[in-house]
Amino acid sequence: MDWRDEGILLSMRTHGETSAIIEVMTAAHGRHMGVVRGGSSRKMAATLQPGTGLTLEWRARLDDHIGSFTVEPLQSRAHLLGDRLALAGLMAVCALLHEALPEREPHPALWRKTLGLMDRLGVEGWTADYVRWELCLLEEIGFGLDLTTCAVTGATEGLAYVSPKSGRAVTAKGAGDWADRLLPLPEGLEGKGALTPEGVLMGLRLTGFFLDRELRPVLHDRPLPEARSRLVDLLCRSV
Repeated sequence: MDWRDEGILLSMRTHGETSAIIEVMTAAHGRHMGVVRGGSSRKMAATLQPGTGLTLEWRARLDDHIGSFTVEPLQSRAHLLGDRLALAGLMAVCALLHEALPEREPHPALWRKTLGLMDRLGVEGWTADYVRWELCLLEEIGFGLDLTTCAVTGATEGLAYVSPKSGRAVTAKGAGDWADRLLPLPEGLEGKGALTPEGVLMGLRLTGFFLDRELRPVLHDRPLPEARSRLVDLLCRSV
């Protein structure tokens, strides 16, 4: 069994004296693991960093074996080492993909969204892209939020809240006396434009609520990855 694909490195750990086991998010093969011979060497250290874009060739005797990777660097993201916030964003993405996605299950829409976000990290406005990436992740794990129309009135404007039960948007009028039981929806989250720093944090509280709920069974009641918490903490300090 063998295939070639493009991927983003999520993690690396040493294996034996000289090899490494890497985990990648790939375009056509989803989250995938494999052994890299010589992967723990100094020569490979710069290549096997989280976020690095790779050209991959995977080989195994049988499809269910861990197999081995031959890797070639495609895009370095070492420049993010000098940007604490952007680096935290990168690590949060890698950690959430590791926890949320079943291994070897393709997610082409999420792959494109992830690749686009990786290219935007550190660029002005990237934090809004990150929040929308988490919305895409929710969609891919089976709980996409409906932020297009009010669940109560059917209105498409003035959406101000999200139901914690259904994940559907609600206007202030539709919320009525139930507003304090709903999750605030930042203005513009369902679009593509910039968000205010406060809107980014509000969006992360919203996506974090649903990610925590949906991933609890997968994480065996553990909280969301610490890497995400570090990102949120840094963003809170910057507001």
